[in-house]
Amino acid sequence: MLTVAATASLHVYVSEWENGKRTISERYAKILRPLLGITDDELYGAAPGAPGAPVEVGGYDELVSRIDAARNVSLTMVKTFMDQTELLRTMDRQMGAASLVDQMTGHLGTLEDALTFAVLPETRRPVARALAGAATLAAWQALDVGAVERAWRHYELGKHAAKEADEPMYLAHATAEQAYVLCDAGRPAIAVELIRDAQRLGGGMMSPRLTAWLYAAEAEICARAGMPDDCRRALDSAVRCLPPGDEARDPDMLSIFLNHGHLSRWRGNALAMIGDDDAVSSLYGALDAVDPTFIRASAGLRCDLAQAHLARGEYDQAHDHLRQARLLANRTGSVRHRRRIEQLTQRL
Repeated sequence: MLTVAATASLHVYVSEWENGKRTISERYAKILRPLLGITDDELYGAAPGAPGAPVEVGGYDELVSRIDAARNVSLTMVKTFMDQTELLRTMDRQMGAASLVDQMTGHLGTLEDALTFAVLPETRRPVARALAGAATLAAWQALDVGAVERAWRHYELGKHAAKEADEPMYLAHATAEQAYVLCDAGRPAIAVELIRDAQRLGGGMMSPRLTAWLYAAEAEICARAGMPDDCRRALDSAVRCLPPGDEARDPDMLSIFLNHGHLSRWRGNALAMIGDDDAVSSLYGALDAVDPTFIRASAGLRCDLAQAHLARGEYDQAHDHLRQARLLANRTGSVRHRRRIEQLTQRL
């Protein structure tokens, strides 16, 4: 158990930390890092030679050694990078993003270094592909903990890596998720344009499941932009494009999980935002089918149900779902969901 100062003293400490009059000790850093979902660099401010700070290459010998090391990155090593991203994705789904900031930062740094010093295309492309997937995951995690500028920068990194890897699917996915940053920032109209641009970027190279995912994302963002007809059209397109069966994982795009159960939840979410009565039945259908390991998604689903019941004036049901959403959001430390829960609570 960590012992902390009394409340009055903590007010003084926070003021002194903010003004640079007191250094944050490791004892308090251990508390603040997961609580705020930030990196050491963001907590202390990056210093020369600190992890994440620009590396100053001392001369040709060091440069050549780095290039030689990058040259030895084999396909086996790239698979290891991908496996680590997959592990972080699974942990994020069940535990939330706040506790994974340091691991994700180190993972991205390793991939960026590997790409920076790789020379030939046959080495660069697979590393860039791995970086594109990891950067997009890191961006979504940053958005979840409320670090919006970090999220935006990670999406830009993911897009650049996808272009380097010549992977239109990764580029379309990163661009589409970046639209959520705009939405959360109160710019849904621009977000609609960006999500549609993401669909154009993918062109004819997208898998059917990713195509359906992009249409579902467009429907949600159109709902938030107050475009009900466009929302319904996008939902119809998502249903039309989604492959049949219970399989949710896209083998060509491992970050995509979408089957008819997931789409029912997404449909209910969008319909709830535009005040459609069909929202409640879709959402309860999704609740029956939800994977219990998708803790953060379950919190979002409870928020969707609360919103749908509020639209119908069913305040007791809305209150029950918000209570359960709050418990789930606290388990994952999701700032994004907590913010939404507070907004919905104010409507009760």
